[in-house]
Amino acid sequence: MKKKVAFYTLGCKLNFSETSTIARDLVEEGFERVDFSENADMYVINTCSVTENADKRFKSIVKQAQKSNPNAFVAAIGCYAQLKPEELAAVDGVDLVLGATEKFKIADYVNDLSKNDFGQVHSCEIEEADFYVGSYAIGDRTRAFLKVQDGCDYKCTYCTIPLARGISRSDTLENVLKNAAEISSKGIKEIVLTGVNIGDYGKGEFGNKKHEHTFLDLVKALDKVEGIHRLRISSIEPNLLKNETIDFVAQSNSFVPHFHIPLQSGSDAILKLMSRRYLTNLYVDRVKRIREVMPDACIGVDVIVGFPGETEEHFLETYNFLNELDISYLHVFTYSERDNTKATELSGVVPKKVRNKRSKMLRGLSVKKRRAFYESQLGSTRTVLYEAENKEGYIHGFTENYVKVKTPWNPDLVNTLHDIKLTEIDDDGMVRGVEVGSMVTP
Repeated sequence: MKKKVAFYTLGCKLNFSETSTIARDLVEEGFERVDFSENADMYVINTCSVTENADKRFKSIVKQAQKSNPNAFVAAIGCYAQLKPEELAAVDGVDLVLGATEKFKIADYVNDLSKNDFGQVHSCEIEEADFYVGSYAIGDRTRAFLKVQDGCDYKCTYCTIPLARGISRSDTLENVLKNAAEISSKGIKEIVLTGVNIGDYGKGEFGNKKHEHTFLDLVKALDKVEGIHRLRISSIEPNLLKNETIDFVAQSNSFVPHFHIPLQSGSDAILKLMSRRYLTNLYVDRVKRIREVMPDACIGVDVIVGFPGETEEHFLETYNFLNELDISYLHVFTYSERDNTKATELSGVVPKKVRNKRSKMLRGLSVKKRRAFYESQLGSTRTVLYEAENKEGYIHGFTENYVKVKTPWNPDLVNTLHDIKLTEIDDDGMVRGVEVGSMVTP
């Protein structure tokens, strides 16, 4: 009988794309993939190290696996596994911990799936994570996450990602286009480009630091791939989002008007403490340029509250900056101390109670911004891609500019595109609409 394997993924879209690829590799090795809630012979947990909460969740997920099958083999991979391998190996029930490069060769480390008395660690020095492994996630949703880049050469003082994933390096343009065509051939309507620092695409494409291609080259080439209905850029640094890219997306065949641009703070003083590579004036310029050429674009923002040295004045500077900026929603992160980062050496530690209060204020602002953006879209006709889940009798989908739309559940709508006139905002903050004309595509 085939051995059964189940996966649980914490963290970002990049982790999801890598989990999917590792799962496909194990299926090729003779495993059968099952849901994490089912009884499996092996459970693989892809970890994250970005927030304190992700660290804490690991133990509860291990317990969840043990509850399904106390004798199952448990493996930990991913960023936390690279940064704190011994810590994860010491968790009761964990049999194997694989680092940044080893995770892609998991089949080499699992033989008879016998439980170990102690968790075994196979983790490289992060300097050895200097080669690229391509991946993409499909099968779970109506969209695919396509990894185009990995690692980061930036030295933001709060971030562990360079320690967990290594230097910036890129997939070859040829391989990205091949993967995109493969995804398209499977009937998936939307591809989301993902990576650690995708605006740095091209660096390390052929194992060197020279840029053979730029991010704009990548965008232009992907726009020509036949069969892709939508391409979405995930998160891109403001200093790497060039006007030429914004202008190209505005007239693109496939790229949608949605940008997610990390800000992290609306105070130049705090941006300098974070060692970010821009100041607020550049961020304002990027938002203005997008609005000039794509007035209905959705613009999402990452922001961190409670960074060391952030006074009440600095926080209010951030709040007012975001309040006045023409953006659509926020992803708010409460600063948490990460080992081996420079931020832990800074003075002016913000009490956790204050961090939480500031986080709550910005989350409230995000609700207000999203509502205002949705209201600005009422009366317009947008194309909605419906997803696969039945949520309390409704099916949800997203417009090209990332408005979340709901309609009564109908399985025939799954993974189809429809022109919908947006008519009202529901009590739960989602938009309803009426179909205009016939279905765009099956």
